[in-house]
Amino acid sequence: MARIGYDIGGTNLAAGVLDDNNQLIAKTSLPFPRGKGIAAVIETCRTLFDSLLETASLSAEEITGVGVAVPGSVDPEKGVVIDAHNLGFHHTPLSALLEDALQKPIALINDADAAALAEHGVGSLSGTQTSVMITIGTGIGGGVILNGRLFRGGRGNGTEPGHMVLHNGGRHCTCGVDGCAETYCSATRLAKDGSALGYIGAKEVIDAAKAGNAQACELFRMFIDDLGSYLASIINLLDPERIAVGGGVCGAGEFLLNPLRKDAERKCFFETCPEIVIATAGNDAGIIGACLIAEK
Repeated sequence: MARIGYDIGGTNLAAGVLDDNNQLIAKTSLPFPRGKGIAAVIETCRTLFDSLLETASLSAEEITGVGVAVPGSVDPEKGVVIDAHNLGFHHTPLSALLEDALQKPIALINDADAAALAEHGVGSLSGTQTSVMITIGTGIGGGVILNGRLFRGGRGNGTEPGHMVLHNGGRHCTCGVDGCAETYCSATRLAKDGSALGYIGAKEVIDAAKAGNAQACELFRMFIDDLGSYLASIINLLDPERIAVGGGVCGAGEFLLNPLRKDAERKCFFETCPEIVIATAGNDAGIIGACLIAEK
């Protein structure tokens, strides 16, 4: 028996099959049908479903459930995407529409929560009872594991770690609030600051800092200072066993982790700071987490 997971993004719609050993045995993707309406999205999901069955040599009857990860706020009980601005979904009954198309039970999850679930199930957070996943990309996403289970928020709204206010009255965030963590701790922050020095993207800033460029080093130092403050605040609130960080910025490896660990440890209230590690599920995290939330 197996489960299928979808990771619906504004650029690509990816899907994969997870077997009973939590091994990803097939995956595929198609461009997200932007501007073509929800019917086109459902049709794309159906096409991917059929393609995966053929690739994995499975029948539809062998698929026990389907999970769907989306970048936005969701009501998992009602199966409704409340708001996913990048997808154009607003109070969209996605689970019901997919259930009709695929004739399978559908479980809905936020994509950052899916990534946390993947890391806990098969990745760098395995074996923990309390841990946190933070994704550093265009914005900041993340999920929380409490008592060995994904924490969906006290009222079911999920968690939005990127929108903790890090600097009161600081940089303006796309959510409308000033000073959110993602305006200081995301790849976008590095890219924006670096553009004033002629760098194109966060990677160029990091590469220049690695090469010893003084201005790039200072930008990277300020980034680490903010990111370390952010992680220390999470640590002081939750006292997790481990924090996993993912996203493109983490391609810097130990160049990022070494100063980040030192900065977070310096600001941590507790005698010992938890582990800070690189996430290992990578680009498949959304698919894997969606599969794991699906019914067995």
